[in-house]
Amino acid sequence: MHSLEQKFLNDLDDKLWKAADKLRSSLDAANYKHIVLGLIFLKYVSDAFDERQSELKTLFAHQDDNNIYYMARDHYDSDEEYQQAITEELEILDYYQEKNVFWVPKAARWSNIRDAAALPIGSIIWQDEQGQDVKLRSVSWLIDNAFDEIEKANPKLKGILNRIGQYQLDNDKLLDLINTFSDTSFTNPEYNGEQLSLHSKDILGHVYEYFLGQFALAEGKQGGQYYTPKSIVTLIVEMLQPYKGRVYDPAMGSGGFFVSSEKFIEQHAQEKHYKASEQKKHISIYGQESNPTTWKLAAMNMAIRGIDFNFGKKNADSFLEDQHPDLRADFVMANPPFNIKDWWHASLENDVRWKYGTPPQGNANFAWMQHMLHHLSPTGSMALLLANGSMSSNTNNEGEIRKNLIEADLVECIVALPGQLFTNTQIPACIWFLTKDKKNGLSLDKKKANREGKTLFIDARNLGYMKDRVLRDFTDADIAKITNALHAWQQGENFEGEAYQDEKGFCFSAELKDIQKHDYVLTPGRYVGAVEQEDDGEPFAEKMLRLTAQLKEQFAESAVLESEIKKNLKGLGYEF
Repeated sequence: MHSLEQKFLNDLDDKLWKAADKLRSSLDAANYKHIVLGLIFLKYVSDAFDERQSELKTLFAHQDDNNIYYMARDHYDSDEEYQQAITEELEILDYYQEKNVFWVPKAARWSNIRDAAALPIGSIIWQDEQGQDVKLRSVSWLIDNAFDEIEKANPKLKGILNRIGQYQLDNDKLLDLINTFSDTSFTNPEYNGEQLSLHSKDILGHVYEYFLGQFALAEGKQGGQYYTPKSIVTLIVEMLQPYKGRVYDPAMGSGGFFVSSEKFIEQHAQEKHYKASEQKKHISIYGQESNPTTWKLAAMNMAIRGIDFNFGKKNADSFLEDQHPDLRADFVMANPPFNIKDWWHASLENDVRWKYGTPPQGNANFAWMQHMLHHLSPTGSMALLLANGSMSSNTNNEGEIRKNLIEADLVECIVALPGQLFTNTQIPACIWFLTKDKKNGLSLDKKKANREGKTLFIDARNLGYMKDRVLRDFTDADIAKITNALHAWQQGENFEGEAYQDEKGFCFSAELKDIQKHDYVLTPGRYVGAVEQEDDGEPFAEKMLRLTAQLKEQFAESAVLESEIKKNLKGLGYEF
């Protein structure tokens, strides 16, 4: 991204977050995110609608033999009649649906909401279809009414927009937030007088993602239910390369993996010589989420970005109410909650998904894994974030399930992650990559090499940097290093860069016998070994003499300093 565009987005993030954060005095993060994200969504659909209207006005006026939209002035008796015809034409639904733009009724259009919100309570704001006066009850009612109108007009959005009237917010605070959004141009952005090439969808998608991250930080552990750190999502997507096919996440949260899959296609378009908008038509999105509010967040996230999706008929438990029972996906990726204890139900006994062993009732880790394997196509690939214990635990059948997965040659790669990557947990984590077919598969447009009987181990615990006092993050170089190791290993001679090589302390290609030697424990550190330390050429005996002499000098200096401090304290009347 251009540095100027990035600066614009950073300033916008800061401005909007400060405005939204004023609500914190009235509400906790878990509630005020619905208000702010709802307004972002409302602004997006309205901006997109306005943008399409502007396009249509231009098309109506542009005379061209190939322009089917052209409306000739000489077909009308007067300018007033001509303008009236254009106004009526702009209200035809088909013009918007053909461009995958949500229809926004007049009561939900941002300019009308902005103008009405500024009026005194009780003011007549418009007339309904029956010609009756509609009065302003409150600003929250105005917004909820807009949500009602949008859902009526767009069945795809039914049930996904959280109403805000229940929170009894102060009218002035909501008006301030509306004005802040109104002062920001999402359709024609400028920065320091320079026009930017960002589209409203890109800007609001970025804002939505930024706010999800901020709310996750504010909510702590609860925030982890819907948000996976961006760098981890990017890492998994870059490693899996969801170029085309069916993409599935059974614990989707706010849909971060789907957003990143779309970005992956966009970012590699020039490199792989395809048109991103056309390539996106070749992927299908499937997701499931048990939490109702999070399910709605994900649907809004997709809608803002214009991503078509199938999230099932409702929010539901993936184990008990599988919303996609017949799905066999090409790419499956998930960050389910770690070590869930209360997931089991008697109906799950002898479930067809437990092909490699019945998961323990007190831990859902291997239930998630087998659920995902069940939905994986014969040539598909999957990635699963799990607690580190999954690589070594032998408790309650976990060791037996892991052994069966290894013996079935399903485990393709294990990545050990550094600590402090997550906002909601300090539990060390790893990524499991699995596939049902190590003989075949495509890496974008290149055939993968035969990897039968082999598993790649990557130890990434020393990568990343501390972005603040509590959170670690990956750099682009870190992501590239991990990704290139896997792709070089997968593709063999087809890989564009250097051929795969084991690297001490980082990666190792193991065979089944190596894993058996370690009793089917998959901790990468056991396989990659330690980084060899460079010999500085100084004999050990000489080094110890030098270091002990240095330590003696430091001890002596410390004693002198201690004596001086005691003397000074005594002079002040403090003796010990």
